[in-house]
Amino acid sequence: INNVKENNPSLVDELVPKLLGLGEIQKVLQNLLREGISIRDLLTILETLADYAPTTRDTDILTEYVRQSLKRAISTKYFPSHETTSVLTLDPKIEQERDAKKTVNQTETGAFLNLDPARSKAILNAVGEEIKKLENMGKTPIIMTSPIVRMYFKRLTEDYYPDLVVVSYNEVESNVELQSVGMVTA
Repeated sequence: INNVKENNPSLVDELVPKLLGLGEIQKVLQNLLREGISIRDLLTILETLADYAPTTRDTDILTEYVRQSLKRAISTKYFPSHETTSVLTLDPKIEQERDAKKTVNQTETGAFLNLDPARSKAILNAVGEEIKKLENMGKTPIIMTSPIVRMYFKRLTEDYYPDLVVVSYNEVESNVELQSVGMVTA
């Protein structure tokens, strides 16, 4: 942050501590690193936090906004240029379950989906089946979701499929070519 402050003192002064504390910024950076997203472009990260911190201090939601701002880096990492990337999609019914407010629990450690255990197991089994299909084709398993579902779906799957890449449509550059080769249905 000190390097950014030298070149953009007003940005850092605007952000810390008026809008966010250093601990909250650190949490966003940890969230990005946990999923393998580079934090090298600290200027973009801090600018995005300054843009959205006035409306929310929820570090999970702020992380999602930052991921969208880093779409070039995310696209470069997961989607080779001049190639069509095979991906999986989520059944719209699964995505809509997130919209039922009763399925999201907010705790001090973050938000997560609170699904019936049988429903969670069915979704996780369906994810496993689709991942196997992609791996058998020699492809990296990537699941595309809507932006509002990405974080919750990643949390649901991360303990069972830690290497699964979950990307929202808003995190992909417009020139990236994707081909859905399967859908997670449960």
